[in-house]
Amino acid sequence: MVFLDFEQPLESLYEQLEKIQQVGQEGDVDVSVMVRELENKIKNKRKEIYSNLTGWQKVQLSRHPERPYTLFYIKQMCRKFTELHGDRYFKDDKAIVGGLASLDGQTIVIIGHQKGINTKMRQYRNFGMANPEGYRKALRLMKLAERFGFPVVTLIDTPGAFPGMEAEERGQAEAIARNLLEMAQLRVPIVCAVIGEGASGGAIGIGLGDRVYMLENTWYSVISPESCSSILWRSWDFKEQAAEALKLTADHMFEFGLIDGIIKEPLGGAHTAPEEMAKILKKQIKKAIAEIQELTIDEMIETRINKYASMGVYDVVEPLKEEESDKKVKA
Repeated sequence: MVFLDFEQPLESLYEQLEKIQQVGQEGDVDVSVMVRELENKIKNKRKEIYSNLTGWQKVQLSRHPERPYTLFYIKQMCRKFTELHGDRYFKDDKAIVGGLASLDGQTIVIIGHQKGINTKMRQYRNFGMANPEGYRKALRLMKLAERFGFPVVTLIDTPGAFPGMEAEERGQAEAIARNLLEMAQLRVPIVCAVIGEGASGGAIGIGLGDRVYMLENTWYSVISPESCSSILWRSWDFKEQAAEALKLTADHMFEFGLIDGIIKEPLGGAHTAPEEMAKILKKQIKKAIAEIQELTIDEMIETRINKYASMGVYDVVEPLKEEESDKKVKA
């Protein structure tokens, strides 16, 4: 079990529990009372720690090495999954996975970022940072879903789109922008969920939908706290302050009206009970698809576009009168 820095009190309690259990096994001693007491202490301490997490602590949880990724959720939620590869232009991007799946008998197209479960696999998956071909593959699968009337489900977990020169040469920005344009008009339901990190265009490239949810301990922002800190303070040392200033947690996103709901995680985070988390996520996805399917296709698209058109705050500036404009020019 991996403990984060703010979970150190839990680590010491788990160490005590392990020692007591070991003594009981080796000495053939009844330690059940002590075990129960420690388990209650662990439960209470966990509630205390997780009742008031900071923005930076939630960022840390979203990156937990034991946190479940897209392929785990697909395996848990779907009885059948046929992965489809390639964008038909350049190559297959391993940072984004997708294909046809059966969700309790309903065929869907499911797409998501995949980071990898160990160092070798993380390198293979490019740490979940997609190239343009990843977004073009995702779009190809969405258009396939539209052709056959299958709902689209996307799972978002990326530190950002790949920032390399080769990605820019192949049209990274255009690929993401094209996805936004096409997803806004896609004639099938789209349900999106941030299951880990939701960073910048890398996240929004598959994140425009009729329903957008965030798991409780995830973040969604135009920039990571570390990058924000390096720009404002020329150092990563202020990442905690940056995380608070960015207001990137699920609570903030829901308050701003940028997402449609928050999906509760098991106490301690999704990694503490991944199978339970998958059941909760599956239930929410099925409910959302059913709600969207009650609308006609035209109503669905209109509602989707209006939803995004109403986001944000802006002012309309009245044009200057001719005499005022002349004064400004002379000044």
